[in-house]
Amino acid sequence: MGESRYRPHPFSWVPGDGRRHAIGEARPPGGWPDEAEITALCGDDVHADNSTFAWFWPTCPDCNVAAHRLADVPMPTHPKHP
Repeated sequence: MGESRYRPHPFSWVPGDGRRHAIGEARPPGGWPDEAEITALCGDDVHADNSTFAWFWPTCPDCNVAAHRLADVPMPTHPKHP
């Protein structure tokens, strides 16, 4: 019997090509191998970077919107400052 892991969201994050992208698959234990080609929710094919530093890259804005849609969570709104 396969081991099931807790998955709080219907997407996972994967750093690749200078940004943190979202995908609709579960993250494998230990992450994706470096340079694995992954199709992100934004439609880009990215090469995974499993380094610690890559998690500090900016989030892909298109993936962020798509991930919020998948999770059925509205995008946060920021108050406008005068």
